[in-house]
Amino acid sequence: MTAGLRRRGIAGITGAVFGAFAQFVLAMVVTRTFAPADAGAFFAATALALMAAGIAKLDAGNGLVYFIARAKTYDYLGISGYIRAALVPCVAVSCLAGAVLYPRLGPVAALVPVMAVGDVLLAATRGFGAMRPTVLVDGVLVPFAQLVLVAVVCATDAASWLPVAWGAPYVPALVLAWAGLRRRVPRTPYLPGTGRDLWRYTAPRSAAGAIQAVFQRLDIVIVALLGGPAQAAVYTAATRFKVVGQLANQGLAQAVQARLVTALANGERARAGELYQTATLWLVLLTWPVWLAYAALAPWLLRLFGPSYGAAAPVALVLAGTMMVATACGMVDVVLTAAGHTGTSLVNLVAAITCTVVLDVALIPVHGAFGAVLGWSGGVLVKNLLPLWQLHRRHGLHPFGRHTLTALRIRVTA
Repeated sequence: MTAGLRRRGIAGITGAVFGAFAQFVLAMVVTRTFAPADAGAFFAATALALMAAGIAKLDAGNGLVYFIARAKTYDYLGISGYIRAALVPCVAVSCLAGAVLYPRLGPVAALVPVMAVGDVLLAATRGFGAMRPTVLVDGVLVPFAQLVLVAVVCATDAASWLPVAWGAPYVPALVLAWAGLRRRVPRTPYLPGTGRDLWRYTAPRSAAGAIQAVFQRLDIVIVALLGGPAQAAVYTAATRFKVVGQLANQGLAQAVQARLVTALANGERARAGELYQTATLWLVLLTWPVWLAYAALAPWLLRLFGPSYGAAAPVALVLAGTMMVATACGMVDVVLTAAGHTGTSLVNLVAAITCTVVLDVALIPVHGAFGAVLGWSGGVLVKNLLPLWQLHRRHGLHPFGRHTLTALRIRVTA
């Protein structure tokens, strides 16, 4: 792993760790302040807002990373046109989503466009190889401000204001993301065909990104609908640690994605394999101790959310085992899409979310939160093992191999 890539990887992981810790503390503050029904309603509302923003951003951020990273020169002629072409549909769809959800979510629905557009702008900065804006804004500012504002609301015992306090930090995040990107992109005339090229690549990923956003949060919403808000609170508390794996994977993917795109575009399969295997090793070394510790300490850790939450230890055990398998596959979907297989990625995600929904509907009414984690686990395994097999068959890429030993020696001797 080069020094620059190592720094970006460490930066991504640092932001992920801070964000995961802040989200864990936020959940603990909410569950210890409010009854499970109120806490569960809050968790369901925020999950719905995140799902809507994830759908509305149309995965345009990853499309921008792809085109910016493939630029051959640093004048980036036409890049500002790509950014404008990406933002217009996102703004339109996110405003529509906010309007549809306003009767259900209230004022926090108005923040859905802010969340979606801010995410796309931050992604564009990563296309230039810059990790600092993402780490500082998405990894530090937003989760820290959410924790502070939610704690203030908890101190006043005003449960109805929890979603607004949680969503407010996305406003300054949008401003900072725009400022960080503006410094890097000269404004150039819109080139004909720019939007067509961008959306030809991104369209399959837009559907896949929407399904991915639903997949990450749907379980909480389904538990709230089928099992009630109290079960949603128990499930959210017991699975709060899954954000560690999600954010760690996201942090490494953000650091490596642009280089993966460049390597695969240039036909450098060996270089792409090295990046994939090195990132997988880091992911396993950094997260497996967390999952093992969580599995061992779950009965005690869950009581931090309140005395009644300790009974959810079986949920934590399934979570830990599933995440260990998922992290061993590495950022497999990112590699698949970097290789240009966006349609295949979409099919994989459809299969994963179908598996989750079928298992959830069958198991949640009988087993509550435990049924939900079984459904989530089935979907996660499908989502990781399918692209793992496809990468092996099409490109001969594996999450572990000779580059793993090289990266391990570098880590040990560093």
